Amino acid sequence: MEFQDCFPVWNKLSAAQQGSILAGLTPRRIKKGTVIHSGSMDCTGLLLVRSGQLRAYILSEAGREVTIYRLFDRDLCLFSASCMLRSIQFDITIEAEKDTDLWIIPAEVYRQIMEESAPAANYTNEIMASRFSEVMWLMEQVMWNSMDKRVAAFLLEESAIEGTDRLALTHEIIANHLGTHREVVTRMLRYFQSEGMVQLSRGVVELLDEKKLRALAET
Repeated sequence: MEFQDCFPVWNKLSAAQQGSILAGLTPRRIKKGTVIHSGSMDCTGLLLVRSGQLRAYILSEAGREVTIYRLFDRDLCLFSASCMLRSIQFDITIEAEKDTDLWIIPAEVYRQIMEESAPAANYTNEIMASRFSEVMWLMEQVMWNSMDKRVAAFLLEESAIEGTDRLALTHEIIANHLGTHREVVTRMLRYFQSEGMVQLSRGVVELLDEKKLRALAET
């Protein structure tokens, strides 16, 4: 799969604009667990995922993480180009959740193309709106939903992503995604186990009753 196949507005760019992107493009293979971008001072460039999975999260002063969105095949990450988005007032960290192949587009190259190309600008604005919606959804979850609902929803989402009911997840990993303490997650999972919704073993959470978990998450 080539870059041209993953960039939706490629055919709407001029030959000069296409050449500018290809000249600055850097392919990279990122190992699972690698931090690609960290904080507003790190202008990595825009990331277009060829294959794999990335996680974007924010870090509190106390060191607690909370996932704000994830990136999959063909997804474009704008927040890794913080120097291009000066209105963003919070620091975002991008980490590879799986071994990932991606392309890096230099921020200055992309900014110039956005100024010249209405399709590129519209595409970028759509991504920004989508990411903003995800952040607003997260805020609603944190503010209004109890932790048992959030844990249930996370397990269902993870099962859908991985395509299996047997999830290789530690309680610490779940806590980092949800911005809470490991002990809180452990308490919730033990409750789920007592209700027959999951089976716990070392580093694994197995979903036993998806219907019951979904009912809890959607209550």
